[in-house]
Amino acid sequence: MTAAVISAAGLARTFRTRRGPVEAVRGVDLTVREGEILGFLGPNGAGKTTTLRMLTTLLAPTGGTATVAGCDLATDPVGVRRASGYVAQSGGVDGQITVREELVTQGRMYHLPKKRAAERAEELAADLDLTALLGRRTAALSGGQRRRLDIAMALAHRPRVLFLDEPTTGLDPGSRADLWDLVRRLRDEQGTTVFLTTHYLDEADALSDRLVVVDRGVVVAEGTPSALKLEYGGSLDATLQDTFLALTGRGPAPAGPAPVAV
Repeated sequence: MTAAVISAAGLARTFRTRRGPVEAVRGVDLTVREGEILGFLGPNGAGKTTTLRMLTTLLAPTGGTATVAGCDLATDPVGVRRASGYVAQSGGVDGQITVREELVTQGRMYHLPKKRAAERAEELAADLDLTALLGRRTAALSGGQRRRLDIAMALAHRPRVLFLDEPTTGLDPGSRADLWDLVRRLRDEQGTTVFLTTHYLDEADALSDRLVVVDRGVVVAEGTPSALKLEYGGSLDATLQDTFLALTGRGPAPAGPAPVAV
């Protein structure tokens, strides 16, 4: 069996508020295998974003343990960050500089020598169909182009694990399809492990090798899309939407504007 690249046991996070403690994540157990696309699903308030932020060292757990690429969240957060690429919902590009400058800067932040950072920028641009855009200011990019740049930046240091937080929200159908193809290529050609959160259940169904569904801060089901449909939807012909509702009693949270044709 393929080795685990992400492991979590009892991962928990409690927030202190004026009204008392809030248990956002109450003990998540999960394993993600090397070279796997894992869809991480749940209704609004289920604990998805908090779990993702803990696994990427943006938020310290208050309980449990986890490792990413063999690096412990608590004792080796720098190792976790070196092994991980993270694409946030809102992205993080500087609209005043060019695509090339953004990619070179990202490489330099990961301590690549100047010449190697420039070479890596060219490599990433070729891999993600950005070569013709290298001289363009990022503010002038379309939504799909900007999303490809976000992913290119996350790949500057060749991470073993790529965390994608709702990567296609608001994109048109063509841009969504392009990003789906890119995610599959990262897995198939480079062996990258992809941890994906999305509220588009058709996206989770199309992309994920395996799904983990969380609700109220704990894992309520996991398995391949087909296995979950059969077990909880009652048939292989069931939709993932029906399966999700059977598991949680709630639909996924809105993901912003639905994709529109252009």
